Amino acid sequence: MPNAVWFPSEDEKQATRLYNWMNALGYTDYDTFHQRTVEDIGWFWDEAVQELDIHWFTPYSQSLDLSKGIKYPEWFVDGRTNATYNSVDKWALNATTKQKSALIWEGDDGEVLTYTFTELYKEMNKVANGLKKMGVQSGDIVTLYMPMLPETVIAMLAIGKMGAVFSPAFSGYKADAVAKRISAAGAKWLITADGFYRRGKEIVLKEEADKAVAECPSIEKVIVVRRTKSIVPWNEGRDVEWETLRQNESDFNTEHTHGYDPLMLLYTSGTTGRPKGALHTHHGFPIKAAFDAGIGMDVAQEDTLFWYTDMGWMMGPFLVFGGLMNGARIVVFEGTPDYPEPDRLWDVVEKHRVTHLGISPTLIRSLMAKGDHWVSERNLSTLKMIGSTGEPWNNGPWMWLFEQVCKKKVPIVNFSGGTEVSGGILGNVLVKPISPMTFNAALPGMDVEVYDKSGQPVRDEVGELVLKQPWVGMTNGFYQDNERYEQTYWSRWKETWVHGDWVIKDSEGFYTITGRSDDTLNVAGKRIGPAEIESILVEHPDVLESAIIGVPDEIKGEIPVAFIVLKVRTLDFTMIQEEILDLATRKLGKAIAPKVVHFLSELPKTRNAKVMRRAIKSAYLQQKGGDLSALENPQCLEEIRALTKTVE
Repeated sequence: MPNAVWFPSEDEKQATRLYNWMNALGYTDYDTFHQRTVEDIGWFWDEAVQELDIHWFTPYSQSLDLSKGIKYPEWFVDGRTNATYNSVDKWALNATTKQKSALIWEGDDGEVLTYTFTELYKEMNKVANGLKKMGVQSGDIVTLYMPMLPETVIAMLAIGKMGAVFSPAFSGYKADAVAKRISAAGAKWLITADGFYRRGKEIVLKEEADKAVAECPSIEKVIVVRRTKSIVPWNEGRDVEWETLRQNESDFNTEHTHGYDPLMLLYTSGTTGRPKGALHTHHGFPIKAAFDAGIGMDVAQEDTLFWYTDMGWMMGPFLVFGGLMNGARIVVFEGTPDYPEPDRLWDVVEKHRVTHLGISPTLIRSLMAKGDHWVSERNLSTLKMIGSTGEPWNNGPWMWLFEQVCKKKVPIVNFSGGTEVSGGILGNVLVKPISPMTFNAALPGMDVEVYDKSGQPVRDEVGELVLKQPWVGMTNGFYQDNERYEQTYWSRWKETWVHGDWVIKDSEGFYTITGRSDDTLNVAGKRIGPAEIESILVEHPDVLESAIIGVPDEIKGEIPVAFIVLKVRTLDFTMIQEEILDLATRKLGKAIAPKVVHFLSELPKTRNAKVMRRAIKSAYLQQKGGDLSALENPQCLEEIRALTKTVE
C-alpha cells in the first residue's frame, strides 16, 4: 500500500459503526462487503435506512424502481417521510434524548448559544407556523441568503417540515450572484439578515439582498434576522422581521412528504455562466449525508460534529443533516478560524469538545503558516476524526495536520463527492489503513470505476471517475433543466455517470484525485464556473471579451486569473485593470474575484469560436498543451507564454 501512515487496531476497527453493521450483515472484510453493496444496490439502501433508523409515516413498498432508467431512479417507492422529523422531531419526542444538546452556535465575538432538541423543535415549529401564515405553501421555494446563524438552521428545518423547499446561497456572494440563483429558482420568499460579523467588523447583508431582490420580481416577502441590530433600508410593504415571524405556537403538524418531494435546491457553478440547480429530496440528500457521516465517519449520539463551512456550500446542509439525523450535536460557527488569534479553530474544538472536525486543505495551509505552538497549547483530546473535502491535498500540509493536530493517532478522512452527489463517492473508511492525500475506498453503495478515453477501466494511470449505478442522494435532475443534467453527467458513455474528476486508482486500491477534467475552478474549496466570472468582466464598457483560468496557489489551492481583450488597445491598462478588479469584487465578492488581470490582443479560439481555456492555461503555466489541432489562432499562445514563468 502507498505509504500508509494510519493503521486501525483490531479493537478500533471493531468499535466502529461500519464494522458492527458489516458484521451484522455477515461481513468482516470491507472490500467483500463493498462488492455486495454494488451488486444489489436496492438491498443495500434498504439495509442502510434500517441501520440509520429512518422513520417512515408510510412504509415504502420497494426500495428501488428503475423503470425510468438509471438517470431517474425512484427510491423507497410509496414511502412517506420527512427529513426534519428524522433530524429533530424523533429526538425531541423521545424522553431519553429530548434534553440533549442539538445545536451549538458560536459568534465571531465568542458569544455562544445552545439549543437542546426540545428547544430546537419548539423554535422551528414557531417559524413554520409563521411562514405558513405568511403564505408559504408546500412546494414553494424559499431562498436563504444567510450567514452561519442559529436562525439559518432553524429556517432550513422549518421549511422542510412544512414541505416547502429551501435554496441556500453563499453568504459571501454579492447581489448579482444571489439574483441569478433567486431568478433561476423562481423563489417567492427570501430570508436574510441585517448583517453579520467577521474579524470583529460588521458585514452588511441587507443592502446586498435588496439589490438582488430589485432584479427578482418573483420575490414577495423578505424576512430579516436582526443579527447586528444596525439600521438598514426597510421596505414596509415587503420586509418582515424574523421576530414577527416567530409565532407563539410551538406545535406544527409535520408534512408527510413523499420521499421524492423536493427539500433543497442547491445551486452550483459549472463551465457555463448559468448556475446548475441540483434538486434534492427528503429521502435523498439527508439520508446520504446521514449515512456518510454516521456509518462512514462514525458520527453517533453524544458526538459533536463541526464542519467549517457556509450553508451555501454542500457541506453546510451536510453538517445539519449528517449530524442531527444521527442524534449528534452540531456546531455552527460565524467567525473565522484565525481571529482574534490564530488558534481560534482549535479553541472552538477544545471549548465545545468537538469529536468530528471538518476542514479544507486551504484552511490547513493557512493555519500551519501561523506556527505549531498555536496547536500544541490546545487540548484536542476529544477529536476522533478530522474530515477533509473541497480540493486535492499536497503532502506537506496533510502530514502537518496528521502529526501536529492528530498526533499520528486521529485519522484524517478524505472525502470527495459533490453537490449533485449529496455526500461522498470516495472516502477513507475507518476499517482500512489511510495514506496521505489519497482515498482508501469507494464508499458503500457507490459503484465506482476509472475509465480511459475509450471507456475501459484503467489502473495506475489518470482516468475519468465514473459511477455505473445510481445511489440515494443523487440529484433528481437539474431544476427545470434535465436536458442539461443529462448532457453534464450522462452523455459520454451509455448509462454511466461521468463525474468530472481526473483520478488514479493504484493496484492496491487507493485513489488519488489529480484535478477536474473540465474547466471548473476550485477556489479554496468553492467551485465556480469560469463563464460566471467572465460574464461579470465583460460588463465593463471597455472589455470586448474575457477568459478565466484557475492557477495553482499555495493557500487557496487555486486562484482565478483573468485574460482580457479590450475594445481599444490604446487605453490606460493600469486604470482599466483597477476598474475591472473593482467590478469583479463588487459583483462576486472578494473571496472569488480574480486578483490578476492580463491584457491580450486576442483569445485562443477554436474554429467554431469557442475560447480554449485549456490552451490558455497550459501556455500561461509553461506546460505542454496537448492536442491543439482545433485551435484557429495558435500564434496568440506566444503572447500568453511571455506573461509568466513556470508556476511552481
